[in-house]
Amino acid sequence: MANVPRHGNVVLRFNKVSFAYSLKKSVLDEADFSMREGAKVALMGQNGAGKTTIFKLITGELAPEEGTISIQKGASIATAKQVMSKADLDKNIRQFFEGAFKQKVYDIDPRVKKILEVVHLHAPLEKKISEFSGGQQARLLLAFALIQNPDILLLDEPTNNLDHQGIDHLTQFLIDYKKTCIVISHDADFLNAFTHGVLYLDSYMHKVEQYVGNYKDVISEISARIERERMKNVRLEREITERKEQMNFFAQKGGHMRDVARKMRDKIEELESELVDMRQEDKTIKSFTIGTQDFSEPVLSLSSVSVIENHKPVNKKINIVLKKKQKLLISGPNGIGKSTLLNALSSGKAKGATFPEGLKIGYYKQDFGGLDFEKTVYKTLADVMTDGTDALLRSVAAHFLLTEELLNSKVESLSEGQKGLLYFASFMLLRPGLLILDEPTNHINFRHLPVIAEALNKFEGTLVLVSHMKEFVSQIKITDTLDLNKL
Repeated sequence: MANVPRHGNVVLRFNKVSFAYSLKKSVLDEADFSMREGAKVALMGQNGAGKTTIFKLITGELAPEEGTISIQKGASIATAKQVMSKADLDKNIRQFFEGAFKQKVYDIDPRVKKILEVVHLHAPLEKKISEFSGGQQARLLLAFALIQNPDILLLDEPTNNLDHQGIDHLTQFLIDYKKTCIVISHDADFLNAFTHGVLYLDSYMHKVEQYVGNYKDVISEISARIERERMKNVRLEREITERKEQMNFFAQKGGHMRDVARKMRDKIEELESELVDMRQEDKTIKSFTIGTQDFSEPVLSLSSVSVIENHKPVNKKINIVLKKKQKLLISGPNGIGKSTLLNALSSGKAKGATFPEGLKIGYYKQDFGGLDFEKTVYKTLADVMTDGTDALLRSVAAHFLLTEELLNSKVESLSEGQKGLLYFASFMLLRPGLLILDEPTNHINFRHLPVIAEALNKFEGTLVLVSHMKEFVSQIKITDTLDLNKL
């Protein structure tokens, strides 16, 4: 873990900042924190708490309703976004990076090539953004922020879609980075390598608490603090209940006893004022089971796949036959064609693949492209539920922390983590025979991952998985592996 900067000017300060999207959706309530030059911290909080909103407040995309946000005069800010905008997909690499600067840069080519080395991506500058894989686009978004060499660097889930080599390169860059950095990430090992503090956004109290120390240690500290507060409230509530019973008894006696009752009422009010507003530790989804349809075997046969070599597709012969309960891990570096393969498989029409007729396929698309953002969450779930009741749908949604309010909201209003949980809720209702997951850990709160891994292990159907997260994969009983880099 990096050394904590104890000197240097304050580069960013939130002074009693409050912000809400609506009366029912408050994000910040008088948030107070500051950061010095060179500080590197993790911004954490459960899915939907408002972490990305804080980034938008820092960049000025949103304005606080109350309080002030002070940024050091002349300080530049750059954000590495999670998803490539549609407007940038038709640009080539050179045009994309020209957009990082307000004025024309005459040495743009050597600058771009140098920053692409940092994110370990090699490609001709005339290549269109739309031709890159999700992992490669993630590297481009990261490089777009890094090339600006900002005084305040904001990274929103930067390890999503990156392979292990990409994460290693990014980690080393951030260790060496001399300026201020705030990172939203669920990857504890990544954060522990370079951060020296945490900003914790409590989704219940809408406060931001600032901690110094190792990411995992801070999580333990928060958990211990919550438990202390819970135990204090239990003690106070027990005493309040006992005193209320005594007060009611004395109040019925009349005379001097009523005076005693009044004094006891004052004491009860004093005790009630000491009750702690309970912060809610990140909720974890409960254990769940993804049902499966009754179907014939084999579920999936693969005789060939297409891989990318020197930016061109090349067909490779293979022989993979998957039956019920089998789990295939597909691996390989960014850009080799993993997502392209999964997308083709999800259609049920991939070249070189055969499926039983009528097979239901559940597909977790890493960019959430399989979700209709204009639909409500309720409609999204209702459309995949072949049989079941309204009560079942609402129960499954609640299982994945999708509240009544969220059910009536459009998918576009969900946080990225909530969209991921929506996928798993839909799988429970779909009961697929084949489950295809493309980087399912992206954006998901780390507390949920062991629960999801357990559900995948219990899945009676067939699983095809792509994931860069070793810890998550290690929890799943993989039966077959296809390394596209070794074909």
